[in-house]
Amino acid sequence: MTRQSDRFEGTSDYIATDDLKIAVNAAVALERPLLIKGEPGTGKTVLAYEIARALKAPLITWHVKSTTKAHNGLYEYDAVSRLRDSQLGEERVHDVRNYLKPGKLWEAFTAPVRPVLLIDEIDKADIEFPNDLLQELDRMEFFVQETGETIRAAVRPIVVITSNNEKELPDAFLRRCFFHYIRFPDDETMKAIVEVHFPGIKPRLVSEALKTFYEIRDTPGLKKKPSTSELLDWLKLLLVDDVDPATLREKTPGKLIPPLHGALLKNEQDVHLFERLAFLNRREGARPGA
Repeated sequence: MTRQSDRFEGTSDYIATDDLKIAVNAAVALERPLLIKGEPGTGKTVLAYEIARALKAPLITWHVKSTTKAHNGLYEYDAVSRLRDSQLGEERVHDVRNYLKPGKLWEAFTAPVRPVLLIDEIDKADIEFPNDLLQELDRMEFFVQETGETIRAAVRPIVVITSNNEKELPDAFLRRCFFHYIRFPDDETMKAIVEVHFPGIKPRLVSEALKTFYEIRDTPGLKKKPSTSELLDWLKLLLVDDVDPATLREKTPGKLIPPLHGALLKNEQDVHLFERLAFLNRREGARPGA
């Protein structure tokens, strides 16, 4: 059973929906990795930081890249340095442990108190990467070939794994995880998120900004929908420039692209899409009898 002190209820800086809280606490109770998916910018990575903060646990982060191998998370053996030291007659060459660099799983397994281990963007690595971690994450132990010892977790860490759905993850890996998809925040949840980041912000500005934001996201043909983090960046710029909320409400043909749109539209295709829409609206407005 999960002790009350181990329950995640969100933090003052992170708005967690009820279903997300349930998912986190279920993964902790089952002692299974929590696999988090969702659009970029929906707070997947930040979640691990906030779980660690809420549970007062140390955080160990492993940011996966395209070149990352599963063995990097266990340890790395520096055979080149050992050979060099052997040629130089160094005394330290006699202990192979001097040439082993513990990886993030080693750190997590040997932490003095139960940590939160973040394996971030697991789908960036090779397709075999998740399979290569199956045994280690299941048994919470691994064998060190060079020393003949087994590194075993005294207490299972809380494992949070994020994915942007760039690759399909193997079924065998998925079976060992508790899965949760972070849905894009609705209007009310987004208002709460905005209030956390900008306490006391004018409701009228938030209301008009959110209308514009969701209209942009709902535009057919958009290549990249703006995310929560991009909305927050945009609001910050609107506050800095003291933009009048009425400016956001204007729907004249020339004002289809919102002010400071570079915080929301991140590629030329989407900017051109809005420029074309503005051009078509101008043509419609110029027709006789319109």
